[in-house]
Amino acid sequence: MNLKFFGTLALVGLCAGQTKNPYAGDAAAAETGRMLFRMSCGGCHGLHAKGGRSGPDLTRGSFSNGDTDADLFRVVSGGVAGTEMPGFRGNLDDDDLWRIISYVQTLGEHRSNTPVKGDRAVGEQLFWGKGSCGQCHRVGARGSTLGPDLTRAGRQRSLAYLRESVVKPDADVTGGYATIVVVTREGKKVEGIEKGFDNFSARLIDLSGNFHSYMRDDVTSIKREYRSLMPSNYERMFSAREMDDLIAYLAGLGGAK
Repeated sequence: MNLKFFGTLALVGLCAGQTKNPYAGDAAAAETGRMLFRMSCGGCHGLHAKGGRSGPDLTRGSFSNGDTDADLFRVVSGGVAGTEMPGFRGNLDDDDLWRIISYVQTLGEHRSNTPVKGDRAVGEQLFWGKGSCGQCHRVGARGSTLGPDLTRAGRQRSLAYLRESVVKPDADVTGGYATIVVVTREGKKVEGIEKGFDNFSARLIDLSGNFHSYMRDDVTSIKREYRSLMPSNYERMFSAREMDDLIAYLAGLGGAK
């Protein structure tokens, strides 16, 4: 038996850090975590962690990058590559990170257990058919990248958020999907989804999938508006039962419970 080898493994395990929340069940730590969350995380996830412009709803009790204590610590401390989730280890010590996790874990304990109404299979047909949602949104390998990817929508968002997003798309526009409005010198108005915006230029994709790039000096005006180009008539287009079916389909995306 190579004792040196096993000793090295033990040292690696110790260096990996705490894998269980040392503040589990500590109400005082969770309350401190709530205040820390508001200061550090509320800007993206909302003050009550129910989801915001760029952060998902954290009150569902399940998370996109794992549900264990170790998973949550890894995400909060190191961030998630390829997303807007930053790491906070440089700003907060490990104890405060665990306190934030304690707070987040309490949210799932008090979440609503409202059952999902509607038929998911029918909702899927409505999504790709009557609603033509795939013209802008992607689910897995199917659909378009014009709008936000909905592959994990059910795991990331609450039922209330999903419904509001369908019936009131301007209520909370996902970061990076604002509307760019350009008026050319010829008086032509061009609208599209933001792909780039600064003091000198704007880049956008219109609903036909055409890419446009403009310099401010070459046009009459360029504006960024925090509204969605998603149609706002779905509540009229779908019956109440069909709306339930559609929301049931969205709620099932990404393994939602």
